[in-house]
Amino acid sequence: MNHPAHTAQPVKRARVQASVGKHSQDHLCKLGNLHSSNKHVENSNQIANRFKEVLLKGKWIANTNFKDQLSNVTWKQATNKIGSLNTIAALTYHINYYIAGVLNVFEGGSLEIRDKYSFDLQQIKSKEDWDSLLSKLWDNAENFANHLELMSDEKLEKIFVDEKYGSYRRNIEGIIEHSYYHLGQISLIKKMIKESEKG
Repeated sequence: MNHPAHTAQPVKRARVQASVGKHSQDHLCKLGNLHSSNKHVENSNQIANRFKEVLLKGKWIANTNFKDQLSNVTWKQATNKIGSLNTIAALTYHINYYIAGVLNVFEGGSLEIRDKYSFDLQQIKSKEDWDSLLSKLWDNAENFANHLELMSDEKLEKIFVDEKYGSYRRNIEGIIEHSYYHLGQISLIKKMIKESEKG
């Protein structure tokens, strides 16, 4: 993107305040602050497992995860808009947007994501479009987790992009918190859609 990078600031547990970008990056940083007082310092493997817990295969915290919730959602359900709520497709894009943006930094790139673009998904018009979006999310989540597992304890404490955004650990924690926040939304919206289909 042509815009200067802004790192996600930490988000409050009950509400995502900003995103990685001017807000996007603020988003993650705020989320990461939630764990600043945690006396138990996790290693990269433990953090990777928590990331996979919410995205790919865990059920310990929320009794579900993104893959579990989204794998049986049709493209029409994903694009079904309930009132003023975001669609499931929009929230899926939103989560992938931040994971991909931070993953780009892990891979040596710059932080280019910004809040104002975090819901700019192209219109989903078919099963193929929806499957493509899901595939991108699963691939990015797997790569993100792989990078975390290989990350040294020293790297976790290093500055992420810019000093004002804190450490890698802080921003990774932000990604995890952000994901749980929107997982709850997706779960509720999915239930609302299924209820409406019964009628």
